[in-house]
Amino acid sequence: MTKIVFLLEEPSMAVLLEGFLPRIFPDVIFQCIPHEGKSDLERSIPRKLRAWLEPGVRFVILRDNDGQDCISLKERLKDLCEQGGKPDALVRIVCQELEAWYLGDPDALAEAYGRENLRNIGRRRGFRDPDAVQRPAERLKRIVPEFQKIAGARLMSRHLSRERNTSASFRVFLNGIDRIINSEHGS
Repeated sequence: MTKIVFLLEEPSMAVLLEGFLPRIFPDVIFQCIPHEGKSDLERSIPRKLRAWLEPGVRFVILRDNDGQDCISLKERLKDLCEQGGKPDALVRIVCQELEAWYLGDPDALAEAYGRENLRNIGRRRGFRDPDAVQRPAERLKRIVPEFQKIAGARLMSRHLSRERNTSASFRVFLNGIDRIINSEHGS
């Protein structure tokens, strides 16, 4: 059975993935290791990858973009994976923040928060491309005042849909997981 270990920027990412991934990939074992921000994550990548002795484990590094240049950020994270002896680790960047993935699935937002008016936000200017929304956590808090990072991640993990989500970074992330699983099963 495939096991994937996620090194994550923040606890809300772990909460989201722990609730969401088993629904989408029921035959995969996941372990999420959250960090306390970008610096903590980046400092720990080489050390944790070098120290991991369990054979056959695949690694995924997941970090918010936060307005940085995606290409140079991804290259820096890949370098850290190489330093840790795992050049095959999958590096994925969330554009711009995790909450953009929520904005990419307005139906999930409406279901999670019981507010039908949220189903239409994807049609509004400024929300059509969720990955281009600057500071999506702040924007989400304005339209859903009760939103909180951890509780929101827990709620959204139950409702996010792979098929409906318009966030390109969300789809690229899931496609990467697909590739890991398919390579483990020889396809």
